[in-house]
Amino acid sequence: MEENKSSKTAQMTAYFRWHHYRYDAPHIFADALAGAILSEGEKEEIEAMLFAALQQHNPAGAAKFADRKAAIAWMMQTGASTPVVLARARYAEEMLSGAIEAGASQYVILGAGLDTFAFRRPELLERLDVFDVDHPASQEHKRRRIRELGWRSHPNLHFVPVDFSRDRLGAKLRRSGFQAERQSFFSWLGVTYYLSAAEVRDTLREVAATASPGSALVFDYLDHGAYEREKASPRVVRMLSSVESIGEPMRSGFDGHALAGELDGCGLELQENLGPYDIHYRYFIGRTDYHRACEHVHFACATVRERSGRSR
Repeated sequence: MEENKSSKTAQMTAYFRWHHYRYDAPHIFADALAGAILSEGEKEEIEAMLFAALQQHNPAGAAKFADRKAAIAWMMQTGASTPVVLARARYAEEMLSGAIEAGASQYVILGAGLDTFAFRRPELLERLDVFDVDHPASQEHKRRRIRELGWRSHPNLHFVPVDFSRDRLGAKLRRSGFQAERQSFFSWLGVTYYLSAAEVRDTLREVAATASPGSALVFDYLDHGAYEREKASPRVVRMLSSVESIGEPMRSGFDGHALAGELDGCGLELQENLGPYDIHYRYFIGRTDYHRACEHVHFACATVRERSGRSR
């Protein structure tokens, strides 16, 4: 993303959540506030961009629809991005629920974008300190929108501006009130793709060095096949092309078979590694619409290992 501009992909993520909540049933993930945090102008801009992309890459397909609304509804269900956005959010919040029952009292949302958790789930903020972590430009855009809507922030909601390519996550969190001795849960959704492999590893190490042992991290990632034209599925190729065209290219991924070893080297222990088949079976099986789990996308959960003599 550009240095001083909010993330377009964060806006698109909110749009996908809003569109699904409004038009699909049953819900894979229900975000009743996504439509509010996006302005009407932002929705219009995203819809125009989506329809223009369809006309450019599939003009015959675009011509089959009676209007733009119908075309976009089809794109939402058959494209790569929407099922990823919905399923990873549900997975993360399901895992969060388990972590809270196990004693977690801090929730760190890395790359929060326009996520509405702190306003959708106010009852949980009585039990959690929530740290909304994002790039400074994107976070300021979000905070401005919250002020425009008149939403009241809970005292347990902490905004933490972080540039993952430059800043030390642990230091930023501690300055915002994060307490290393408390059990924590981290979600890191829709971010690893856009960082270099070195930046991803640095952030994983920061989580392991900052959080107490047993704290959990959930994140999504692309496998390496997504970046190989001869192996990647057509809709993933289109997804990569789409985000590159708006200046936010996807850059990295993991070898799922080597993930446990990579996490171990960062101070984390892999607990679960869901592939596309697992995700489809868990969240999409039996649906009568076109929503399907996305090829090459994986969800992982890891916990912080005990390390002797590590500093905080």
